[in-house]
Amino acid sequence: MEVIGFVALAAGLIIGLGALGACVGVGIMASRFLEATARQPELGAELQTKMFLLLGLIDASFIIGVGIALWFTTANPFLAQIATLAK
Repeated sequence: MEVIGFVALAAGLIIGLGALGACVGVGIMASRFLEATARQPELGAELQTKMFLLLGLIDASFIIGVGIALWFTTANPFLAQIATLAK
């Protein structure tokens, strides 16, 4: 069953690329936050609130991707279609 192998490969790509994208996004956002706070220290509290909100959104998109990848690996809808075609 090649489908199981392809699903495992796809799940690994979803998780790996999602983690890479989230890490790059958080790194860029944190560096811009530090730049903005260094330029205008009086806005630090407001910028920090916005940074943590965006941090949660970036991590949420990664966690959703992990959930979808785990869903495909445990309850694969493609296997049911193959089973009906094989009969």
